This record gives sequence, structure tokens and C-alpha cells, in this order.
Amino acid sequence: AFSSIMRGCENYCAYCVVPYVRGQERSRDGVSITQEAETLFHKGFREVTLLGQNVNSYHWTQDGTKTAFAGLLEKVARVNPLLRIRFATSHPKDLSDALLQTMARYKNICKAIHLPVQSGSTRILDHMNRGYTRDQYLELTAAIRSFLPDCAISTDIIAGFCDETEEDHKETLSLMEQVGFDYAYMFRYSERPDTLAADRYKDNVPAEVKDRRLREIIDLQQKLSYQSNKKDVGKIFEVLIEGFSKRSDEFFSGRNSQNKVVVFPVTGNNPGEYVRVKINRFTSATLIGEAM
Repeated sequence: AFSSIMRGCENYCAYCVVPYVRGQERSRDGVSITQEAETLFHKGFREVTLLGQNVNSYHWTQDGTKTAFAGLLEKVARVNPLLRIRFATSHPKDLSDALLQTMARYKNICKAIHLPVQSGSTRILDHMNRGYTRDQYLELTAAIRSFLPDCAISTDIIAGFCDETEEDHKETLSLMEQVGFDYAYMFRYSERPDTLAADRYKDNVPAEVKDRRLREIIDLQQKLSYQSNKKDVGKIFEVLIEGFSKRSDEFFSGRNSQNKVVVFPVTGNNPGEYVRVKINRFTSATLIGEAM
């Protein structure tokens, strides 16, 4: 299930129209969010994803008590230990140690963080109005590894943003390797009307250059995803069964805490139940194992 905890955005990234069409950030009452999670659990849901354009900027004040996102996450995690909690999306400029500490305390808060970087070049990040530098992003991912050694980190990357040079592109590739993303959503830049970039910048990276750079980013990420999954061979994960595999009714498919797809032979269990699965094989997109 998915639970929207806030609306709007106030980051004004140069390529994005969301702040203009969805307005200022408005956070939901934390009590209503917790109650919704309780209702979903009693209806049989075993995983809920908290949604917001930037969940890290969630804030709610009631009777003089302020609740930030880390506090909300803890309250939802306490609904029931059998209810898995995920969230998306985290803006790097607002990721806090308090959030990472909360994730470390609760087993049912999934160990996966989607942290869009968009570019590995500080110059381009500034051009995008992202609010952080390359070094600050690397410090954040180092903090995640420190607090949560088994946490998966995924990201978004844009190839060919306005004025991006070959050196900027190489910085993106090097950052990808340095972080070792588990998976990523990768796009070529496409100008959106009514954005800062459309109004002030020239979309001046040729289409064929964008396509080539995107291909290099995708090829590298496939390599990184392969390496990430290879490290999981021999490990045992708790997997929430979501249903049958797309390829065969003889296999179940589910996800582990790190949000990786795990496929294994059908057992006597049912969707919505947890199974411990030992990983024996893998592809760049899937872990393959057997129930313990």
C-alpha cells in the first residue's frame, strides 16, 4: 500500500515543474498517517510506502510538539513489527543522521534509501539548483554505509543537462562507481515548459551526445547492479511474498528489505507472508534462491 504523507515541493530544481503545479509543501497530520497504517495492517497489508516529493522535509506540529520525518517513521514502524515500512523520495540536502539512526533501530523499516543525485558534477548540481555538492552527497552516502551497512542505495541520474561537458559526464560516472549504487533510474534530459531551465538555459547538448552518455550510464549501472547482487549469493534474506514470478507459476516473487526482487520455488506459503530465502544465483536485476 502507499500512503501520501505530504504534498507539494519547495526545492525548485531547474528541470522540474512540480513546485509550480503542486504548490508549497503541506504535511499531513501524523496521527492520521499512523491510523491509516494501522487500518492497512488490519486489512492484510504487510508493506506500506510513505510518499512525498521530499519526505525528509516532513514536519507537523500538534499541541506544541513538533514531529519531523524521523519521528513519524518511528511511529509508523511501531504500528506492528510485521508491517514493513518504505519511503520515497529523499532529497539529499535534508537527509539527517536522526533518520538513519531510526532506520537502524527498527527491523521493519526497510534498509533501502532512494537518494537522487542527478549529476556527479558540482558545477551541474549548482546549475540544477539541487542545493548540495558532489562532496556533500558522498558524505551522505558514507553516513548511510556507517549507520546501515546493509542498506541499499538507489538513485536518479539525468544525462545531458544544459551545458553539461564531457568532464561533467565523467564526474557522474566516477561518482556512480565510488558510491556503488544498487540500482538507478536513468534518463536523458528533456526540457519541460515553465521550468527555470526552459526559461533561462539553452538545451544545448546534442541529442546524439545525450544518448551516448545515457548509454554509458546505463551500462555502468548494469555492471554495478551485477556486482551488488553477486555479493548477496550465500546470504539469507527475509522476503515478503508478493505473488508468482512473471515467468512461471512454479516460482514465488517477492522483495527483501533492500528492495531487491527475489525469486524462489513455490512453498506452502501465501502472498503476504514472510519467508527466509537463501540466495544461490543472480542476474543484474534479480536474486534467485530457495526457501529455508
